[in-house]
Amino acid sequence: MSTTIDVAAVSPIYPGSVDAAGRMATLGVMGGGQLGRMFVHAAQRLGYFTAVLEPDAQSPAGLVSHHHIQTAYSDPAGLAQLAELCQAITTEFENVPAQALHTLAQTRPVAPNAAVVGIAQNRIEEKAHFAACADVSGVTCAPYAVIETSAQLQAVQADRTDLLPGILKTARLGYDGKGQVRVKTTEELAAAWAELGNVACVLEKMLPLTAECSVLVARGWDGQVVSFAPQRNVHVAGILAVTHAYEGAMPPALAGRAREAAVAIAQHLGYVGVLCVEFFVVEDGSEHGGLVVNEMAPRPHNSGHYTIDACDASQFDLQVHAMAGLPLPQPRQHSPAIMLNLLGDVWFDANGQPQEPDWQAVLRLPGTHLHLYGKTQARAGRKMGHLTITGPDVATVKTMARRVADLLGLPGLDVI
Repeated sequence: MSTTIDVAAVSPIYPGSVDAAGRMATLGVMGGGQLGRMFVHAAQRLGYFTAVLEPDAQSPAGLVSHHHIQTAYSDPAGLAQLAELCQAITTEFENVPAQALHTLAQTRPVAPNAAVVGIAQNRIEEKAHFAACADVSGVTCAPYAVIETSAQLQAVQADRTDLLPGILKTARLGYDGKGQVRVKTTEELAAAWAELGNVACVLEKMLPLTAECSVLVARGWDGQVVSFAPQRNVHVAGILAVTHAYEGAMPPALAGRAREAAVAIAQHLGYVGVLCVEFFVVEDGSEHGGLVVNEMAPRPHNSGHYTIDACDASQFDLQVHAMAGLPLPQPRQHSPAIMLNLLGDVWFDANGQPQEPDWQAVLRLPGTHLHLYGKTQARAGRKMGHLTITGPDVATVKTMARRVADLLGLPGLDVI
């Protein structure tokens, strides 16, 4: 499919420019989380004003933006105010109502558009898209079946036992391991579907994984595409724990295929903005050729946070360039990097008592870059920040990452 808008309808929005009413060029974002915060910082550094639409009065992005529209994402008055303030609008997470983006797009460039975000919001549509563009991307998703009704459940139990053991995933609103249940038998499948509320789901066959990776792509209104090299990711309990971003983190042949596939997926969508495509690396000799596409995020991604400190243009810089119609420079990574996710667990000791992380010891180490997101309440599993470690070579970065992980008691230490 193609959702590319008429290029002639989008004129570049130059940083520091002023409109006829004397207002500074302003870029808007739907959502006030940490991804929105980092987008706001990137836009402001270039000289843009920013506006955030987010219901939470204490949201990380809202607290640092020029304008904070504190309304629900679908509130007509709030959307009208955002459109009035901004020359272009983006989103910082995929669960913003697609209809709200459609409404905004009646008067302002919106990147990515509602149709693409709608696909990413629904695993059934997302997997259908991956299958539809398999010929051009060169990869497909894991074998799966759709379960929306009792009849479909019974059909899978009778005819698709080849999908077991598998993972039952809700079609909507699942993230960071939520909305997912591992099942081994048809009885467990039925129980899991009931546990998830009998909502629309996909049953995905579990594959023999050796690694996970992701690729960040930026595409402009004119179809120009640039990308970062694939990064290898380690998840703990369904949440990203460690990202390895350096030469050799992925086998070169697989890295090349993943990068080409991500670009092809973005092109097939007619995507505008920053897109993250996540892949599974499966055992060699499988029918999938070693690479399977898992899912996509129509926004910058946790696994790309290292680009702020290790590259000459970050994923957020490219998000700003893409939506504003500026040229997209091919990013260059100048330092090997490892990113460590900081969850709220770090703020509690082994007995569950509150503690302050030992920043004194961590920040004494060379090459450590701390990013906290401005969230005032730490909770187990909540993303509070991240640490990126850079250095002159991979060995140094790995050594420092192990020391940081040990100091903070972070998971994933054994795979650094």
